[in-house]
Amino acid sequence: MEHRIRITPEVEVDGLEAVSALIERCAKAAFEREHAPEGCFVDVTIVDGGTIREINRENRGKDAVTDVLSFPMLEFFNGEWPEDVEEERNPEDGSLFLGDMILNYDRAVEQAAEYGHSVERECGFLTVHSMLHLLGYDHERSEEERRIQRTHEEAVLSSLGLIRDAD
Repeated sequence: MEHRIRITPEVEVDGLEAVSALIERCAKAAFEREHAPEGCFVDVTIVDGGTIREINRENRGKDAVTDVLSFPMLEFFNGEWPEDVEEERNPEDGSLFLGDMILNYDRAVEQAAEYGHSVERECGFLTVHSMLHLLGYDHERSEEERRIQRTHEEAVLSSLGLIRDAD
């Protein structure tokens, strides 16, 4: 059973087909790198700044626009799969729902310009970053956790050829 990434745009996205293909490719590469069991499913919603600000305020108590939010459905710690993960599969289709990713595409475009790299690199980074959050990585726990998550992010992005330009 293949991994499934459902992408729902709630805003206009230039080149939606290419952006969707990129998100799917990056998400699946993160699953592969993290040895995800077959049939993982993630719901991705592409939104604007106002929508993500509202979601951020309602769910995290932070009244600010951000680039991506992740809402995991299962308890992971740094990619360690729970022993009872198979019990969480949907009995109807066998899928394993890992959670939701909310991507602020407008902010991704802005950040690409700020950081001096492509929108593809930025969307790829945000996708992989979010996927790792769904798998229990959390850069906010400590400096060591931040380094661990960054190392995993860069490994996935490098495998896809989405590397940062040399400074």
